[in-house]
Amino acid sequence: MSGPEVSVVLPVYDEEESIGGALDAVAAELGKTGATFEIVAVDDGSRDGTLVRLEERARLDERVRVVRLSRNFGKEAALAAGLDASRGRAVIVMDADLQHPPELIPRLVSLWREGNEVVSAVKEERAREGLTYRLMAGLFNALMGSAAGASFRGASDYKLLDRQVLDALAQCSERNRFFRGLVTWVGFRTAEIPFTVQRRSAGRTKWSTWGLFRYSLRNLIAFTALPLKLVAAAGFTTLVLAFGLAVQTLWRYLAGRAVSGFTTVILLQLILGGLLLTSVGVIAAYVAEIYDEVKRRPMFVVRKPPPEAPRNAP
Repeated sequence: MSGPEVSVVLPVYDEEESIGGALDAVAAELGKTGATFEIVAVDDGSRDGTLVRLEERARLDERVRVVRLSRNFGKEAALAAGLDASRGRAVIVMDADLQHPPELIPRLVSLWREGNEVVSAVKEERAREGLTYRLMAGLFNALMGSAAGASFRGASDYKLLDRQVLDALAQCSERNRFFRGLVTWVGFRTAEIPFTVQRRSAGRTKWSTWGLFRYSLRNLIAFTALPLKLVAAAGFTTLVLAFGLAVQTLWRYLAGRAVSGFTTVILLQLILGGLLLTSVGVIAAYVAEIYDEVKRRPMFVVRKPPPEAPRNAP
C-alpha cells in the first residue's frame, strides 16, 4: 500500500478556535521526525465554523485530508472513520484540543521505529478536573481493567499504532467499539510514555457529566460482559446464602425453637427465590457467551515479524 510513513488522526467537534493551532503544532512535530506524513481530520458534525477552517487548510496543504461525517456520531465513530481513511504505515490518534501534547510525537515515532507496534501515552498528571470527573474516571478504569485483565490506570486514546495493529482492529466487527479496550485486547508489543494532560488551548470541553457517564456505561457494556457476569455471580452467591439459611431454619425447627408455620414459609421463599436467582444467573451466563459470539472478534491475532533491513550491496 502506497502512502505516507505516518498518519495522524484528529477527531474534531466544534473546535473552530483551536483547530488551526492544532494543525500547525502537529505538522511542526511531524516535521521533526523526518517522516512523510498526512493529517486526517475527522469533522464529527461540527455546528460552528470548524469544517470551513479544515477545508481551507486542506486546499493550502495537501498533507491535510478532511473526512466529513454527516452528523455528530460521537468520538468512537469519528476515530473509526479516521483510522479507516488513514494510509500511513503507522497511525497516531490524538485529540484536537492539544490536551494531548504534540511534543510527544517524535518520541512516539522513535519508539515505533525501534520495533514497538503500539506506543501508548499514559496520563501521569491530569489537568485541573472536578472531583466527580476524577471519581468516574477512576471507577471506569478499574472496571475496564478488571474486565480486560489489564491496567487502564492513566490510559488515554493518545496512541501510535502500527499498520498490522490496525488490520487486527479491522477484524473486530462490533458496531459499538471501545478503541482503548480493543487496542489492549489485540495485544502486540507495547511501549508507554508518561505525559501530563495540558489545559485546552481554546474553547470549552464538549463533555458534560451526564455525557461522560453515558459514554462510560456504553463502553463498559460494548466491550465486556462483566455486568452479565456480575448478575450471574449474584444469583449463585444468593443461592449459597439461601442454603445456609435453610440449614439454620431446619435446625431451629428440629430443636423446637421455631415459631409455628415460620419454617414452612421461610423454606418456600428460600427455595423459590433460590431457583429464580439461579435461573437468572444461568441465563445471564449464556447471554454473556452469546454476547461474545455475536461480536465475531477473531479467535487469534498473528503478529508479523518486522521487515528485515536491506543489506548493503557488496
